[in-house]
Amino acid sequence: MRDSASLSWRNPVKKLPLFIAAACLASAPALAADYKCNGNRVEKSGSTHYTVRTSGTDLTIEKGGSTRGKAVKRGSGYAVEVGGSTQATIENGKILKGGSTWASVSDAQRVYDCPDVVAATLWVLEQKGQL
Repeated sequence: MRDSASLSWRNPVKKLPLFIAAACLASAPALAADYKCNGNRVEKSGSTHYTVRTSGTDLTIEKGGSTRGKAVKRGSGYAVEVGGSTQATIENGKILKGGSTWASVSDAQRVYDCPDVVAATLWVLEQKGQL
């Protein structure tokens, strides 16, 4: 008489958890950020799409030499400005619009693999149609 352990390789149901885990790992690259910061450049598929300029604690996002928006340090957070008008604020890991949570910085970093303020600024600019 054979024990059940020697027959386990024949039972496809017992292999199912391993198959599911392998399938999840295979699809992991699909979850990678679309854009990646490389120095002061924001790249997609190796091509530079935006440039990040810094001045003190403030930063400016440019495309083709044209300013798309800025993150200006205010108190403990940053104000994201377009044309001098505040569109959102970044504080405590949240992106706020009109005082209410719009998104989290980690949401932004799923799209833009960049430092927190850069990713959040790019995310806001995208939402506002400025990129």
